[in-house]
Amino acid sequence: MADVSTDAAAAPTTTRSRSPEAGIPTDNTETQVATIQPGGEATTDTSTAVAAPKGRKIIRRKRRPARPQVDPATFRTEPPPQTGVTFNIWYNKWSGGDRESSAASQTAAKGRCNVAKDSGYTLADNVSGSYFCLFFARGLCPKGSDCPYLHRLPTVTDIFNPNVDCFGRDKFSDYRDDMGGVGSFLRPNRTIYIGRIHVSDDIEEVVARHFAEWGQIERTRVLNTRGVAFVTYTNEANAQFAKEAMAYQSLDHDEILNVRWATVDPNPMAQAREARRVEEQAAAAIRAILPADYIAELEGKDPNAAKRRRIEGGFGLQGYEAPDDVWYAREQNEEVEQQQPEEAQAPPPQLEAPEPAASGVLSSATLAALARQRERSNGLVIKKTKEAKPASALVDYGSDSDDE
Repeated sequence: MADVSTDAAAAPTTTRSRSPEAGIPTDNTETQVATIQPGGEATTDTSTAVAAPKGRKIIRRKRRPARPQVDPATFRTEPPPQTGVTFNIWYNKWSGGDRESSAASQTAAKGRCNVAKDSGYTLADNVSGSYFCLFFARGLCPKGSDCPYLHRLPTVTDIFNPNVDCFGRDKFSDYRDDMGGVGSFLRPNRTIYIGRIHVSDDIEEVVARHFAEWGQIERTRVLNTRGVAFVTYTNEANAQFAKEAMAYQSLDHDEILNVRWATVDPNPMAQAREARRVEEQAAAAIRAILPADYIAELEGKDPNAAKRRRIEGGFGLQGYEAPDDVWYAREQNEEVEQQQPEEAQAPPPQLEAPEPAASGVLSSATLAALARQRERSNGLVIKKTKEAKPASALVDYGSDSDDE
C-alpha cells in the first residue's frame, strides 16, 4: 500500500475551508484534498469537509496576505508644500499667491500600486460590503493584511450605493470646477481624462498598457498631437480606482499625469451609444424578473407561442384577435384574483329561484279572479287591508279636522 504522505504528489484542487479558530467560512485558508486510489495514484477532490475520510489527506495552505506597501515607521501624512497664502480645504491645495503654471506646481506621487505584488487578503475579506483602500490604490498603505479595507481590484460583483464611490467617500450633486474629486451621483461616469502625456510615436500603446492594469477597458481614445487620452472602463468602480491610482503618476517618461473625470462627450454617436447601453442594462434587469416562457415568447424563440396566442385570443370567435388592451386587462384581473384571500374568491350565494307558474290552460291570475268571484256570489266580500304608514315624523303627521 502506497504511503499517503509520499504519493499525494498530484496537483491538488484548492477549495474554501472553515477557520479552525472561529468556525466560520473564510477566504484566508485554502483546502487541498488528496485522494489515494487503490493503485497508488493520487487524485484530488474539491470536498470542503473538515474531517478527512479514510484514505484522504487534507492540506491547508494560507492565501497570500496583503503586504505593507511602505514602512509603517517612516510613513507620514504631510500637507502639500505651501505655494500660496490660503489653503483651500475643499480642493486640498494652496491658492492666492502662486502665479506659476498649474503644470509646474504639480509634484509627482510618492508611491504606486503594484497589483501583482501588493494584492492579498485583509481583515475586510471577512466583512461583506467592505470598501477598497484608498492608500492601497495610491501605493501608500502601511497596514498590509491588518488593513480594514480591501487590497485588490474591483470586479463587477462589487456593488456599492450610488451616493458613494468604491472607497466609501460621499459623492456630490455636481462635479468640481476642475473635474477632480469624488464625482457626482447624478451621472455615472466610467470615463477618465488623462492629460500631460509625453507625445511619442507609440503613445496609444503606452496608454493602453498602463491603464489596462486597473480593469477591463471598453474604449480608448488618444489625441496624439495634444498628449491627451480618454479611457472608458466597463465598470465604474474600476474607473474610480484607476483615477486615484494614476493621479500624478508617470508612464514611460518623467511626465506628471493630470487625471480627471471626463465631461459629457458631445459626439452624437457617443451619446447614442451610452443611451443604448442604459437600455440594454434595463432590459437585462427586466429579463431577470420575468418568467422564462414569457421571455421566449417576446423574443420569438417559442415556435408555438404565436399559434397559442391566436387560439386563446380568439375567445371562441372565428377570425377575432384580441387587442393588447384586452390581454392587459385579463392579466390584471388574474393578479387581483391571486392576491385576494380564499374567502373573497368563494362564489356568491345563489338566489332562490321563483316558483314556476301553474301549468294548464288558465293562468294563475285568471284562477285568482275566478276565486274572488265565487266568494262574492256566496255573500263574502274581501276587503283590502290598509297599508301601514312608515314610522316617520313627517309622513305620519295628520290632523283631526274634518276639512282635511
